[in-house]
Parts: sequence; structure tokens; C-alpha cells
Amino acid sequence: MPTSDEILNDWLRDAHAMEEQALTMLKGQQSRIENYPELRERIAEHIRETEDQADSIRSCLERRQTDTSIIKDAGAKLTALGQSLSGLFVGDEVVKGSLASYTFEHMEIASYKMLIEACNVVGDKQTQAVCESILKEEEAMAQWLADHASDIVVTYLRREQQGSDAAKR
Repeated sequence: MPTSDEILNDWLRDAHAMEEQALTMLKGQQSRIENYPELRERIAEHIRETEDQADSIRSCLERRQTDTSIIKDAGAKLTALGQSLSGLFVGDEVVKGSLASYTFEHMEIASYKMLIEACNVVGDKQTQAVCESILKEEEAMAQWLADHASDIVVTYLRREQQGSDAAKR
């Protein structure tokens, strides 16, 4: 039977894989957004945050004398690549990508809330502080997406009505 520390380590490996998946998705989305500069810039900012988050989780794992999971990381990246490529086949990618990002942010929020509680149970205050910091960034991104969803939809629909290729991305 695994100990609480072993379970926390496994969940941290899951979190690292989740951040790797997020990076792949965000980079794919950003590379195709041309006509939504505010969204593109916020994604670029969140890519930087996510890279730091993955590094922070990796550091926590190392401090806890374990490492990331190559298998979990690869699986997450492969899943994200498939999600990213699927955007090539839909005309309203910017809207659907924003919806997917909003949903993914909430999965991350829930994951970090659970990790914070697990850290509290095992008494790892350093990792708990890292997870609390990451949680704030994920909540901020989710809020930004919520605050800008209407603008993205309205802009997309207006461009679509004008027959603009700009509506696509």
C-alpha cells in the first residue's frame, strides 16, 4: 500500500504532465492566432507562466527525491498535439480553443486545490506554497478567459458575417 508521500509524488508527476500538455496546447493555439492580438498576447504570457510552473513542479519532485514521469509527460504531450491539430479542421478554432482553454484551466485549478490539501496532510509546506502560487496563476488565466469570452465570440461572429478569413484565426 503506497504511503501518502508516494501518492503525493505520483500526483505531482501528474501535475507536471498536465503542465506539459498545457504548453503543447497553448503553443499550438498561439501559433495559429493572427487576428486576435489581445488573446495571442495573453496566451504568450500564460506560456511563460506554464513553463515556470512545470519547472517549479519538477523542482518539487527533485526536492522530494523523485522525478517526473517520462511516460506521463509523453502521453500528455501526445494528447495535446492531437487537440492542437484538431483545430486545423474547424473554422471557428479561436472560439473552440478559448472554450477548451477555459475548461482546461478549471481542471488545473481543481488539481492544484487537491495537491495543496495533500501537501498539507503530508506536511510539505514548500510544495504547498508552490502549488498555491501556481493556483493563483491558473485562476487568473481562467478569469481572463471568462472576462474576454464575449469579446472573442462577438469579434468572431462579426468577422464571419463580413465574410472575412480573419474570422478563422
